Amino acid sequence: MKVSRIQLDHGAGGRASQELVSGTFLPALENPILGELNDSALLDIKGMRLAMSTDSYVVDPIFFPGGDIGSLAIHGTVNDLAMRGAQPLYLSVGFILEEGLEVVVLERLVDSMAAAAREAEVKVVAADTKVVPRGKADRIYINSAGIGAIPPGVEVAGQNGQVGDVVLINGPMGDHGVAVLSTREGLSFQTGVKSDSASLNTLVADMLAASRKIHVMRDPTRGGVATALNEVALQSGVGIRLEEQRLPTRSAVNAACEMLGLDPLYVANEGKVLVFVAPEDADLVLSAMHRHRLGREACKIGEVVSDHPGRVVLQTGIGGTRIVDMLSGEQLPRIC
Repeated sequence: MKVSRIQLDHGAGGRASQELVSGTFLPALENPILGELNDSALLDIKGMRLAMSTDSYVVDPIFFPGGDIGSLAIHGTVNDLAMRGAQPLYLSVGFILEEGLEVVVLERLVDSMAAAAREAEVKVVAADTKVVPRGKADRIYINSAGIGAIPPGVEVAGQNGQVGDVVLINGPMGDHGVAVLSTREGLSFQTGVKSDSASLNTLVADMLAASRKIHVMRDPTRGGVATALNEVALQSGVGIRLEEQRLPTRSAVNAACEMLGLDPLYVANEGKVLVFVAPEDADLVLSAMHRHRLGREACKIGEVVSDHPGRVVLQTGIGGTRIVDMLSGEQLPRIC
């Protein structure tokens, strides 16, 4: 049902977000490139294939265990480009600053962005700054956009999932969401949880060097693994079956989610990639992931099936099944 005002749910990446996109943005802006609804757009310019992406960051708090809004802005856009198999090259950044923000805080964030860009081997080549009156923002918001080059022979997109594909993930779910939430709410756990925020482009390059039979990659940010898999299932018109016992989570994340009434499948990540690969090359890709520092805990979590197209189903540890639906709204606002 069409709503008259924007709600927090519309920024969650789930069903409410999809309804906003399909009901408001696509009818006005629709074109074949935008309509694919991938993490980044594929631009074919005189035979040169480029990926282009943009994202905005409003995370609260702006500093959290394992990262900050500055490094997150670099990692997020680098990863959106990498999910198309692209080598990220150039970024732009835009800052919305609230009057009264301490300059020392801004300097710290910019230094963090610079370090993240160096590590990802990308250059920030354009920037913009706006300042709004005190009380009209929450310290700082950042937008980043980027372009990257897609190597010949790489065909990775959300609509390319195929029946039989093996679904891999490069490590445990939910670290970022729990790290941000615990800092925001002043919670503490016996084992400290740090955000997994990281640039995944070098891991992706290693995977593509091992196999060109990778069909889909998706970073499960807002809405977590469950939402990302539902998006792919709908785009590709396939079913996805997960195995509960294979889903990786840290004990501290499990404990936090149990205490807060959250499901790790829906908690945000900022350094994870879901990989759909042909079964004959799954072990090759998994071995390449294990050799990379960001993929040492990589594992198989499921497979693509012909049953229940457009849906994700979880095979439970006791032999039953349940539908893993897309969230309607927001579990954790201001998480990225």
